[in-house]
Amino acid sequence: MSAASAVSATLAFDAAIVDLDGTLVDTLGDFEAALALTLADLGLPPLGRDFIARTVGKGSEHLLQQALQQQGAPAGLLQQAWLHYQHHYIAINGQHASVYPGVVEGLQALRALGLRLACLTNKPGDFARPLLALKGLAGFFEPVYGGDAFAKKKPDPLPLLETCKALGSTPARTLMLGDSRNDCEAARAAGCPVVLVSYGYNHGEPAASARPDAVVDSLAEVPALLLQAQRWRE
Repeated sequence: MSAASAVSATLAFDAAIVDLDGTLVDTLGDFEAALALTLADLGLPPLGRDFIARTVGKGSEHLLQQALQQQGAPAGLLQQAWLHYQHHYIAINGQHASVYPGVVEGLQALRALGLRLACLTNKPGDFARPLLALKGLAGFFEPVYGGDAFAKKKPDPLPLLETCKALGSTPARTLMLGDSRNDCEAARAAGCPVVLVSYGYNHGEPAASARPDAVVDSLAEVPALLLQAQRWRE
């Protein structure tokens, strides 16, 4: 048995599922730029970061739908807007985004403990995978699933349950790491323990309001937390 396997055998977890936007990478700048270009194509004014921060988390389609509604645009514009948005987002993906402090250190430490890692996001997979690669994070994750990978998105538990299967772990031994109540609700429904970061986009609300098992200020804090996490299972 390797040293990492010996350590992981003492933990309450075999794997972790990690959200992307607001957890690993601050992508508000990407959302703001792509949305502004899309709205301009439709003859509409841009929306501020506060609106975007409150709205992201349920997938790009939801963000765009809410943006059109906020601007009083006809619902029938959604399909046209989505085509423009995809074009712009792919072109600027990652250019206005940055990895949060402590992310690399936290992921390295989790891997060193022997945990298998998956990235699960409501962001479309064609946006998520290039972003992870650009920011040097792709190598930490075995599967990477976007919001279009399954029939439903978070906060439905289906994506977490399917990701647990892919990781070969049970929900009770798979930690969800995210930034919003979408992550927390999905984890609760799937039977996964959940830790939220304090710095994400949680619809303008404090992360603690979602009532996760714990809140951390950095992913670098998570490995030490896991060494004490057996109390969550008692």
